[in-house]
Amino acid sequence: MVDLEYLKMSPPQRLWFNFKAFFKRLPLSFAAFFKAIPKRLYKLWLAFAGIFLNIGRAAKDGDWKTRTSFAVMGFGLIARRQYLRGILYLVFEVLFILYMVFFGWKYLAKLGSLGEVACVEEWDDALGAFTYKFYDNSLLILLYSLLTIFIMAGFVYMWYQNVKANLLSQQFTEAHVALPTTKDDLRSYANENYHKSLLSIPLLGLVVFTILPIFFMVFIAFTNYDKAHMPPQELFGWVGVDNFVTLLGGGISANSKVFAYTFGEVLLWTIVWAFFATFTNYILGMIVAIMINKKGVKCKKLWRTILVITIAVPQFVSLMFMSQLLADQGLINNLLIKWGVIDKAIPFLTDGTVARVTIIIVNIWIGIPYSMLICTGILMNIPEDLYESARIDGAGPVRAYMKITLPYMLHVTTPYLITQFIGNLNNFNVIFLLTGGDPSSLDMQYAGRTDLLITWLYKLTVSESQYGIASVIGIFTFVIVAVLSLILYNRSKSVKNEEEFM
Repeated sequence: MVDLEYLKMSPPQRLWFNFKAFFKRLPLSFAAFFKAIPKRLYKLWLAFAGIFLNIGRAAKDGDWKTRTSFAVMGFGLIARRQYLRGILYLVFEVLFILYMVFFGWKYLAKLGSLGEVACVEEWDDALGAFTYKFYDNSLLILLYSLLTIFIMAGFVYMWYQNVKANLLSQQFTEAHVALPTTKDDLRSYANENYHKSLLSIPLLGLVVFTILPIFFMVFIAFTNYDKAHMPPQELFGWVGVDNFVTLLGGGISANSKVFAYTFGEVLLWTIVWAFFATFTNYILGMIVAIMINKKGVKCKKLWRTILVITIAVPQFVSLMFMSQLLADQGLINNLLIKWGVIDKAIPFLTDGTVARVTIIIVNIWIGIPYSMLICTGILMNIPEDLYESARIDGAGPVRAYMKITLPYMLHVTTPYLITQFIGNLNNFNVIFLLTGGDPSSLDMQYAGRTDLLITWLYKLTVSESQYGIASVIGIFTFVIVAVLSLILYNRSKSVKNEEEFM
């Protein structure tokens, strides 16, 4: 379509055209994303090649002190009187060896089998009864093995840094350049390298409490960890990609077909829910903000205060209250029947389709105040001259909104919209507290008609102990969220035209 044809369109036609164009470009965006993966892998390989070249250079050009540091970390630094750095490297190596000898190795050695004997019933002469003696625990073996692998990776990184530091120290000495003293190192970590000192503990927390659990979940997806294989009484083992095959319907069993159907239904509803939950709150919140900010509206502070007060109420209280109001025997149905408006209760939460619509409407009631507050601050920054010029040119309120307000808001709030969309994909509170995933369905496995992937995953783990299948769902959720976040953000005007509205 040429630009002239586009300009001849009415605002609703342009909106519909842009909407269709976005979803037409989406497959190309996915293709471009995956097409770029080999190029990124090649760059990663070049980075690793550079590491090996540096190690080879240290082995070839290093003196005996530098080469000794290959085995005894920090030796060259200590020999050249850089005591603080050298001792830290040496202490790290000693602690790593002690960890591997007395703890890490015994778990890592069992990673391939995840244990051989879980527990044994033995006779206790002192008690005069049979007791259970526990030996291997598959869960602990997997967890501590992964922790050991992470520590080993950290040791390899520190060993490489040790080699680089020793070679650099040698080169400084050969060039008769004064080496940094211990006092210089301490001063450095309080000044130019302060960011390293400040971020070291948060980075360690990120690895231990975020990255390690993600890897743990990924490994669980390749095991048969469920009710029948529950440590410490029983062991679980590796099953390869069987859980993925089951969830995607590739298995021959009826259970696999049901899981595949459930996964498709829940995934489709999750995406539909995230779309409507995000954009209804955003558009309606923006409209409320525009109405409050409009000239001539009285008691603006009062209306904003009323909406802010609704945020102050804990969300779980509001949702639990709404679930009681909307129940078949709840206050709303009882009043409507008493007044003769209806003959029988409206199935707000007990009919699949009605429950989904009800959830979206309740979410609008909860989410509009947040969107209103965000949009209010941004609307105040739109130059009033733009609206004055639009009115002089004959533009009405709708045209001014489509040409000025909406483009400006979308440009500024696109990252917020993406965050909200991703957050709604994993919105546990609204679904679980309002319906609990119900109404249930006989043709769905452990899931109800309003369950999202996150609530289905919760049921599979807490209620059914299907940890292997639940981990596969977690992996798919992570991939969907990550890919959508990267593609939508990188294609947004906030990134492409960063300085357009500055």
